[in-house]
Amino acid sequence: MTTAREIMSPDVTCVAEKETLADAGRKMTELDVGSLPICGEDNRLKGMITDRDIVTKAIAQGRDPAQVAAGELAQGKPVTIGADDDVAEVLRTMAEHQVRRLPVIDGHRLVGIVAERVVHVADPTE
Repeated sequence: MTTAREIMSPDVTCVAEKETLADAGRKMTELDVGSLPICGEDNRLKGMITDRDIVTKAIAQGRDPAQVAAGELAQGKPVTIGADDDVAEVLRTMAEHQVRRLPVIDGHRLVGIVAERVVHVADPTE
């Protein structure tokens, strides 16, 4: 059984919940990604932020990205997968919640991210 831990990218960069959307945008640009996990001071996952969130929930509403904290966009409980969950569960969770990137947690600690393109390569049913 292939697990999330085996296919995840362990190099996860978070944006702190107190950092601004401008900071998040710069990190996304540097990393060439469209989303980042939002982490609290306790290093626990608070949510995810996407480049689309920055545009639709801040810029399009006339809010200054340099004045809005990333944590303000962390809504609800983030969708995650356990590090030892199998690939079938990863696929089911991604499909159910219509997400392309899934944070991987071990206990309450963020340990990686699984991207949709990686899961399809590792899916034993294909």
